[in-house]
Amino acid sequence: MSSLMPPKTVEIVEVAPRDGFQSIRAPLPTADKIRCIQALIDAGVTRLEIGSFVSPSAVPQMADIRDIVSTFIHRSDLRLAALVPNLIGAELALASGIRELMVVVSVSETHNRGNVRQSVADSLAGLKSIVEKLKTQSDCYDMRLRLSLGTSFDCPYEGRIDWRQVDAVLAPALEITQGVSLEVALCDTTGRATPYQVAEHFSRLGERYQDTRLNWAFHGHDTYGMGVANALFALHHGATALDASAAGLGGCPFAPGATGNTATEDLVYALHGGKIHTGIDLPRLLDAADRIAALPGGQTTSHVRNVPRNKLQSA
Repeated sequence: MSSLMPPKTVEIVEVAPRDGFQSIRAPLPTADKIRCIQALIDAGVTRLEIGSFVSPSAVPQMADIRDIVSTFIHRSDLRLAALVPNLIGAELALASGIRELMVVVSVSETHNRGNVRQSVADSLAGLKSIVEKLKTQSDCYDMRLRLSLGTSFDCPYEGRIDWRQVDAVLAPALEITQGVSLEVALCDTTGRATPYQVAEHFSRLGERYQDTRLNWAFHGHDTYGMGVANALFALHHGATALDASAAGLGGCPFAPGATGNTATEDLVYALHGGKIHTGIDLPRLLDAADRIAALPGGQTTSHVRNVPRNKLQSA
């Protein structure tokens, strides 16, 4: 289990606008969402999972995705990604100006069928159609693809996931995505992963695939209080991007018991303590997290936000 020197900087991918908002059952006013996103940007967030291009009947919370994208797509200083479940979603995202698509495939067959009602093989076939669509774009060399491998460490139905099981899905996916700028995220969907398991997965897979076009990311939940520790271990073992959600907003409906995403403010606090640059202003991020935590119906899990601000800033 080899450890790498951690980078001096890390990219934080803010997932509250998609993974977070989507966890709230009742549709939120579009203006409220835009204000929350703007507050995150004002805090220095530049990478955002802005939403998902899914059927409004399936996820009513994402019915206003075009309005939200149109508000921010002109910003050259932002890197906006959108989740697309299929080719139709990819076409809609591209038509809206999105140039980074995110596709989720679960390592666990059972979870994948519960999450997207498809076998893993069918999801990989869908990934292939999306990649082929990307390659037809006139600006295809500016396109990015994020492959998020759900249940990379644990499945609520199948239990602990070995790194070899991840590899069994990743290997064909890498063949499918040849010629595309790719980021692979290992996702702790249930929040049951431990730091040493995270380290093993990133070490083993990083040693196996040393492709210069490939970047690694980690997506965690804080169900067992391991969210920040897992992210730091991922960073020390090859990840260059870390997902997080302001106020810890989120949760997976197909992972019973999983609480919210790792809170962005908790992660940024830890990273700054290690002199790792994020480009994010923590006090302003906390203001944004307060705004997000106040949204009705959200499930939040945050530690730093609950510390008195005068104590926090002197820490």
